[in-house]
Amino acid sequence: MKLLFASDSFKGSLSSEQTAVLLEKAAKEVFGEAECSSVPVADGGEGTIDAVIAAEHGEKIEVEVYGPLFERTKAFYGKLDDRRAVIEMAAASGLPMVPVSLRNPLLTTTYGTGELIRDALNRGFRDISIAIGGSATNDGGMGCARALGVRFLDKAGNELQGTGGDLALVDSIDVSDMDPRIRETKITVMCDVTNPLTGPEGATYTFGAQKGATPDIQDQLEGGMINYKNIIIRQFGTDPDTIKGAGAAGGLGTALTVFFKGEMKSGIDSVLDLINFDARLEGVDLVVTGEGRTDWQSCFGKVMQGVGERSKAKGAVCVGLSGSLGRDANRIFDHGVESLITSVDSPMPLEEAISRAEELYYLASVRMFRFIKAGMSIAEKNR
Repeated sequence: MKLLFASDSFKGSLSSEQTAVLLEKAAKEVFGEAECSSVPVADGGEGTIDAVIAAEHGEKIEVEVYGPLFERTKAFYGKLDDRRAVIEMAAASGLPMVPVSLRNPLLTTTYGTGELIRDALNRGFRDISIAIGGSATNDGGMGCARALGVRFLDKAGNELQGTGGDLALVDSIDVSDMDPRIRETKITVMCDVTNPLTGPEGATYTFGAQKGATPDIQDQLEGGMINYKNIIIRQFGTDPDTIKGAGAAGGLGTALTVFFKGEMKSGIDSVLDLINFDARLEGVDLVVTGEGRTDWQSCFGKVMQGVGERSKAKGAVCVGLSGSLGRDANRIFDHGVESLITSVDSPMPLEEAISRAEELYYLASVRMFRFIKAGMSIAEKNR
């Protein structure tokens, strides 16, 4: 029997790699000799670069860039091979980089994210995937675009810095000096939200508060974002509000799609493509996936959904082993996952479950594989 292990990390307890080691040990205990392989998986959020680098035997590249408040800081991105790179915008422009007392999206910028892209271009990468969750910004992606040669000008022809506060001042956009290498580069935007740029469900009113915007600041930002949108419509003939995900990361989705012609793609699908997951499924009989907690949210661009759907399409049986189950966890059965089991085997405090995570996960793996072996025995008996 050929098995493939592809779990998300269990935050605060087990890494994806640890689950694979425990699953292989349990599989060999129950089945004897079993052909086991594993691949770390993430959904395009935190930890994506580490997972993809591990799966593809890539490397991490460190770069000094400008952070969200124009402070010099160290950031990183991943090299997969000589052509492919993967970037997390949060590594250069992320919310945790800004102290709570200083959070104000009128002042923050995505310039550092643009610097990461520029560094990747300098090193010859021409297939760049960019995960755009977790931003500290609401600048419409102006900072990122400016780092790559796009100029945002006010009425007097002065170039703007590229912050949220500059949105209201933009009068024209000059792309004549945009880095020409962008046009020969495939840009994939890893995004799991569908918010437009403006409006009640747009970048500002949906995500602004968590970035430090008071109601008054949100109104100011929204007015600026509408101005920015109207100029894009006038100059480029594209309405960002018609692009699903244009409002992601404070409007970075707009800059990456309108100026750089990036393609929006779900985070988990992007990751599974980057790690050649479909090829890894060839000849596999059983796939084991999982996460710390499975509930209704697991069906919206998360690891278990992606792994389950890809497995089913390839004819492999997929089961889930998770730390716990929440509301509507059974919805995952509609996405290629055939069964669910939890690692917790009795009522216990969360702290105990986390401290005993390795032991509990291994024992649950043995139970799961014994159930599968029992099913195989029934099938053999009735053959």
